[in-house]
Order: sequence, then C-alpha cells, then structure tokens
Amino acid sequence: MSAEDFIDTNVFIYHLDASDPRKQAIAERIIRQALTGGNACISYQVIQEFLNTALRKAQVTLDIAQGRAYLETVLAPLLRVSASVALYRRALEVQASWGFGFYDSLIVAAALTAGCTRLLSEDLQHGQRIETLTIHDPFRE
Repeated sequence: MSAEDFIDTNVFIYHLDASDPRKQAIAERIIRQALTGGNACISYQVIQEFLNTALRKAQVTLDIAQGRAYLETVLAPLLRVSASVALYRRALEVQASWGFGFYDSLIVAAALTAGCTRLLSEDLQHGQRIETLTIHDPFRE
C-alpha cells in the first residue's frame, strides 16, 4: 500500500509538546489528516523512536498506559513498513548514495519502500529530492 506522505518521529513528538503551540498545531493537523484520509504512513522505527522519547522526555512524558493508548490509536493505524533485511539493504544504499547517517537513511528507505512522495521531517534538508521522494519540513517558517 502506498501513501503520499511519510511522517517522521518529530511530528509525533510535537503533537504532544505544548511548549511550542505553533508546531503542536501543525503536527495535530498532519496527524488528523493522516488518520482520516489514509494519505500517510510511518515505519516501525518511528514507533520505536517516539515511544523511547515520549516515555522519558520532560515536555511530553507519557506513562505506560498513555503510551499504549497512543500506540493503538495513532501510531499503529499508520504503520506500513516493518523491519526487514530488504529495508536494511535499501538503507545502506541510501547511506552510500546520499551520505546520511544510518538512522536517517533507514527513515528515507522506509519512505521509499512505502511508495511515498514526501517525507515530512525537520531533520533533513527541506526540498531535497531523493529518488522519487522530496523532503518537506512542515514546521519551516
């Protein structure tokens, strides 16, 4: 199943982080549209990174029950790409071709594997094209 947008972890963190209301509102809109429109997806890595951060970061700390609820209602419905040897191979190819760190390469590889045309992330260069994928920073002013 392909989706137009791949949502990176930082969008979900901002969704819960009330310290920046502008970014929180943008994240809320992106996630709401993704859940109602089916036009976006994530990978297992996004779930891992989100839960690791949200269960310990002061601005967005969730308890285990809240983490489980967020997983079931927000993250799991968007999950399209799971870990596989093929995904790791593609991530290594992305890393070799583009020079990203491995974890960023894994996000890019997951977005490409899902058939996405945009990667919503503030962690990579806005407007950069990687094969059929364009990086879009939704928080850019």
